[in-house]
Amino acid sequence: MTIHLSDISKAVVATEYAVRGAIVARAGELEKQGRKIIYCNIGNPQSLGQAPLTWIRQLLALCEYPALMETAPGAFPSDAIETARAILAGTQHGLGAYSESRGVRSIREAVAEFILERDHIGVDPDAIFLTDGASKGVQTALRILISGPGDGIMIPIPQYPLYSASITLYRGRMVPYFLDEADGWKVSRPMLEASLAKAKAEGTHVKAICVINPGNPTGAVLDEATIAMIIDFAQAHGISILADEVYQENIYRAGDAFVSFAKVLHEKEVKDVSLFSFHSCSKGLLGECGHRGGYFEFRNVPDDVAAHILKLQSIALCANLAGQVAVHAMVCAPKPGMPSYALYTAEKRAILDTLRQRAQLLVDGLNRIPGITCNTITGAMYAFPRITLPPGRTDSDYAMALLEQTGICVVPGSGFGQAEGTAHFRTTILPPTDQIQQVVAAMAEFHRTFR
Repeated sequence: MTIHLSDISKAVVATEYAVRGAIVARAGELEKQGRKIIYCNIGNPQSLGQAPLTWIRQLLALCEYPALMETAPGAFPSDAIETARAILAGTQHGLGAYSESRGVRSIREAVAEFILERDHIGVDPDAIFLTDGASKGVQTALRILISGPGDGIMIPIPQYPLYSASITLYRGRMVPYFLDEADGWKVSRPMLEASLAKAKAEGTHVKAICVINPGNPTGAVLDEATIAMIIDFAQAHGISILADEVYQENIYRAGDAFVSFAKVLHEKEVKDVSLFSFHSCSKGLLGECGHRGGYFEFRNVPDDVAAHILKLQSIALCANLAGQVAVHAMVCAPKPGMPSYALYTAEKRAILDTLRQRAQLLVDGLNRIPGITCNTITGAMYAFPRITLPPGRTDSDYAMALLEQTGICVVPGSGFGQAEGTAHFRTTILPPTDQIQQVVAAMAEFHRTFR
């Protein structure tokens, strides 16, 4: 028989993912008609002109085609060749064969060394899983945590729609906690307590709290005191923490710094809060979205639970090997004295400086438009400006009209969640600098006429 809509899972029907929703579909239609579209809807750096880091592409080339080490050795620096040989030795059978389900052990050991260098704390390589982007790691953690329709996961509002979509797909409940827009999108203990109390009153069994740092879509960076507060909150209420830390190198404001949840958890000597931390080579400086590389590590997870995490990962056999190599390139960057160090450092600095400049240009430009206000972007790659709308119009109306009239594709704030009575949209800071200025100018004219 032919499958019908009534035959498919109700959870699938209910699942929504705004980042690639109706407005993006319409953008594709317009592009096919010959319209120029500026895609500000998704963090996809290389699609908007960001060049890949030479170091990563050299390792990928050498690992995918090892014969280059013999036929064209002069085309690659010696440290890239040595690193590629070490990676291939760790895979045993090259990139065309499955690795173990957790991922290539030598790459997981490299991730463990990266965490040790970053946080000065150790981690068992067997508590690290290499994944097809951070998204697959997040979904694994949620799949483990949500055991029935009464289970809830606390998510920030605004949030990244991966969380709302996955929680809906796994038949859990979203428990929103609202970030304070008026105070730079900060999170407070009273808000967390109020959110949890409301969920419990509704019969929800809250299992975990998700935290995105630096923030997507807010662009905010959490300080160490706030991270410690969230850990205290989780410990007080017996819930786990999911720490989405994929933008950890994207810090723009002087005085701000990325602090990992793992580091604070360790320093506080907390042993009764399970932590899942996620990182990716898709975001941040690398922008290797298409290679789908990422990892998660867990702490304070009992062995019997860890066995089920391994079982769940084993169903997909392993993460793709090219993505695993990209993760290795991310966590094992060239060190001072290595032949690739100068170029790697220059490319990295250029990307960060450019993103910092674009972030400031976008915020300044948006705040000059009457009816739009935007908080400072201190991290990540996004802005979440607040917009004033005419009566009866929605942020989805606004985003669709903006697309139709200007070719600028953004995502309505309702796709991320927002305080009642407010309207927003999310945009990236990724378009080339001259395009950022064009985007702001076009938005100013559009917003004036839309109002």
